[in-house]
Amino acid sequence: MALIDVLNQKGEVIRQYDLNDEIFAIEPHTEALYEAVKMQQAGKRQGTHSTKGRSEVSGGGRKPYRQKGTGRARQGSIRAPQFRGGGIVFGPKPRDYSYRINKKVRRLALKSALSSKVLDKEFGMIDQLVLDAPKTKDFAAIVEAVKAPTKTLFVVGMDEEGLDNVYLSARNIPDVMMMNSKAINVYDLLNANAVYMTEQAVKEVEEALA
Repeated sequence: MALIDVLNQKGEVIRQYDLNDEIFAIEPHTEALYEAVKMQQAGKRQGTHSTKGRSEVSGGGRKPYRQKGTGRARQGSIRAPQFRGGGIVFGPKPRDYSYRINKKVRRLALKSALSSKVLDKEFGMIDQLVLDAPKTKDFAAIVEAVKAPTKTLFVVGMDEEGLDNVYLSARNIPDVMMMNSKAINVYDLLNANAVYMTEQAVKEVEEALA
């Protein structure tokens, strides 16, 4: 049983919440975390690198010198790979680096990331995030009230009221990231120094990963 304090927007403890042990209190699986992060990072690669092969470089249409009688090795083109300005052998070409790992491994990695945050005391809960108007100063006050460190991830529920104001208020604050419960991923969870989730977001995550 993992009990955690639920804070309000003023940073005051208003009650406790019993987290699902199967999601927030498992032994972090380091190999699953590694595979999930590697998959995410591979998917971000542009893959636009390109080199020219022997048939693509300009020039070299004429045989540089006669086949026999020079005492030198025979050559058919000055654009062969061994020459300066020649083509590249087995050079990189545009490609898609993205791939998928097993669904069970992805779920295990997500549970491991959440559990590691709880284990390292880098996880917090807020009852809700509501702002009357989009104002960066108001959200900055919430960040300060809950004592969130730099590089903090805030996770909200899918259909909570007033989310537009919250997103607009948070986007100008450095090292603060906002996302909904459906968008959470292993890399962003591990990359954050702290994770704060609303109560509705926690319930949605528990329902999705149970």
